[in-house]
Amino acid sequence: MKNLSRVRYEKSGHVARITMNRPDALNAMDLCMHEELGEIWDDFEADDDMWVALLTGEGSRAFSVGQDLKELAAREEAGLAAPSTFGSRGKPGWPRLTERFDLAKPVVAKVRGYALGGGFELALACDIVVASQDATFALPEARLGLVAGAGGVFRLTRQLPWKTAMGHLLTGRPMDAQRAYTLGLVNEVAPAEELDDRTESWVADLVRCAPLSVRAIKEAATASAGLSLESAFATHYPWEQRRMHSADATEGPRAFAEKREPKWQAC
Repeated sequence: MKNLSRVRYEKSGHVARITMNRPDALNAMDLCMHEELGEIWDDFEADDDMWVALLTGEGSRAFSVGQDLKELAAREEAGLAAPSTFGSRGKPGWPRLTERFDLAKPVVAKVRGYALGGGFELALACDIVVASQDATFALPEARLGLVAGAGGVFRLTRQLPWKTAMGHLLTGRPMDAQRAYTLGLVNEVAPAEELDDRTESWVADLVRCAPLSVRAIKEAATASAGLSLESAFATHYPWEQRRMHSADATEGPRAFAEKREPKWQAC
């Protein structure tokens, strides 16, 4: 990895910690940040020693407020910004996290403060979300002449009841952390001073599990979402094939029988 100016990336204990690091701009994502994040997700996917990613934003004010609209306005003024729609193909950082549909490793979001626009879309693309009580989620694109093109339109309508999702998409109305938890968009809400510990508890639970089992479960759940139950059972899942024939598949039962902690090899 080259030196990064917009994102902090640390790896230890099977966990990749990814921090969007523009607190003065509420961690707004400019083109440089998207490029750096793209390199980081590539590295995370390729590193077999990394089992879990933890994504967050620097500071207490925002997880991320999404696209850097000041940069966008400047690029439009200079005639450099092409019309945009759904997805990021052809743009820096593609495929972004919101379009890495085959990413089998779990991603945890730790959300403090604002998660707006693309920031909310990042959280929607994560597998587990832990939010502070002061977190605010919204997709305000309709108020800005834009659309939630990084998956917000598609994921919110899949993760919420239709009218609830459409109410937020069409008006840009925000929701607080407790509302997001009640709707099932957030796994846990914590006081700000406990957010780190509560998030690390989820990360530790993921690392404690067999990594190939976690990937097989995520892959099967994601790939089968649009299938009938019969088709879901009959579908071939590559990560499940790897898990079935792995050393870890025998290590788990053996460790249980021997009353000891399993030693996962991820192979």
